[in-house]
Amino acid sequence: MGFTDFVSDSGLTLLNNWLQTRSYISGYTPSQADVVSFKALDKAPAVEKYPHAYRWYNHVKSYEADFSTLPGDPSKPFTTYGPDKVALTENPKNAPADDDDDMDLFGSDDEEEDPEVVAERERRLAEYKKKKEGKTKPAAKSIVTLDVKPWDDETDMNELVQNVIGIEMDGLVWGAHKLEAVGFGIKKLQINLVIEDEKVSLTDLQEKIEEDEDHVQSTDVIAMQKL
Repeated sequence: MGFTDFVSDSGLTLLNNWLQTRSYISGYTPSQADVVSFKALDKAPAVEKYPHAYRWYNHVKSYEADFSTLPGDPSKPFTTYGPDKVALTENPKNAPADDDDDMDLFGSDDEEEDPEVVAERERRLAEYKKKKEGKTKPAAKSIVTLDVKPWDDETDMNELVQNVIGIEMDGLVWGAHKLEAVGFGIKKLQINLVIEDEKVSLTDLQEKIEEDEDHVQSTDVIAMQKL
């Protein structure tokens, strides 16, 4: 049971899927489970392919100076964590289809039923289906923190900021931003944003920002979390 490796695509995909609905490898706070798993990776997972693993990696990295103080058993290998054997081998494509719409919520085992009972059951089932069809799922969203790096200390950062927040995409909302010193008089832009996952590709957004070749050297996703 547990994780297999963090080198192969299948191993990283398993890690990414595990973290899709979790902030940490185990429990609700950082622990030695995160530390040993973090150390098993030789670098940050690719954000485009493994966004949840990438977000977790950078979050755990922020605790690096305090790894020894985190609770848990540091002697346990990372393979003791993660999904169990069933989850590892189960192919979601072969999973049974969702039969909610066809399920008889008020069924009976009797071969012959009272017509009034049948009519009442059908009426309630119809009401249930109508209510279910009327519910729309909220759009899946992510909050992202992005670093935008200039060329040098002579780059006009005010123009860079305006060019970035001037980008408009359906499903994109810009949040707070700040300029952070990185050394030698150079500052980078760190900006928060919220995206609708089905509408906005982070790769496309980064490419749009990097089209400003007069100001932008590169961009990096430093944090990403599902809302």
